[in-house]
Amino acid sequence: MAYLTEEQAKELEGKAEEIRETIIKMLAEAKSGHTAGPLGMADIFTALYFHILKHDPKNPDWEERDRLVLSNGHIAPVRYATMAHAGYFPIEECMTLRKFGSRLQGHPERDMLPGMETTSGPLGSGLSQAAGMAYALRMDKKNNRIICAMSDGEQQEGNTWEGAMFAGKYRLNNLTAVMDRNNIQIDGNTEDIMPLEPLADKYRAFNWHVIEIDGHNMEEICDAFAQARAIKEKPTLILAHTIPGKGVPSIEGDYHWHGNPPKKEQVEQFIAEIRESAKK
Repeated sequence: MAYLTEEQAKELEGKAEEIRETIIKMLAEAKSGHTAGPLGMADIFTALYFHILKHDPKNPDWEERDRLVLSNGHIAPVRYATMAHAGYFPIEECMTLRKFGSRLQGHPERDMLPGMETTSGPLGSGLSQAAGMAYALRMDKKNNRIICAMSDGEQQEGNTWEGAMFAGKYRLNNLTAVMDRNNIQIDGNTEDIMPLEPLADKYRAFNWHVIEIDGHNMEEICDAFAQARAIKEKPTLILAHTIPGKGVPSIEGDYHWHGNPPKKEQVEQFIAEIRESAKK
């Protein structure tokens, strides 16, 4: 069953291209930050903020909103850029990333920016936070949904599995985790640093429903979140296979770009690559 029309998919793809361009500009201006992960998750964050999440940029604390927990806080540029394009704050403010006094710090701070649900930084804590929020909403008999974005590298953290165990035990069907399975971390490839596979089977063993998708296919992304909403007996993991640095072919798949920003002289080249890739 398709949850997107062709026109909607093209509109979302166009918005993701704009967001990738903003990410490049803000990272170059900051001269610091992570490039590969934010570019790789641009399609998913675009789908979330422009199609999936129940939210209101003009009323960020709306009680009926869905909550998006960003566990892998180092990919904050993609969240900031997407929120700006969605209307939470002016796009121009993205150019203050990581600057002294900016609301857009290297890792998000909940109290500094409306619409930010948690402060993130220590990898592995997001899923436990999200599970606790989902449990509390159930206790309050609320229908809001919790989405937890997390990295594959943080699956090497024990706290992640405590959260997974808790969510599985209590059958938190209002919780959906989406994992950026890009296979890299700051020191190299995940399967060389600390092998993670078989990830899908591990989550199924913890009583999760697992959906594997191409994290750059808008139809698959939106279909997966719609399926997750229909699962009533357990939490859902969307295992999104992504390409680090997606949209800039000259850096795609290169783990060295996990924690490096583009130089100002590379901005024009990278944006040209993004626009050329979007035509294909």
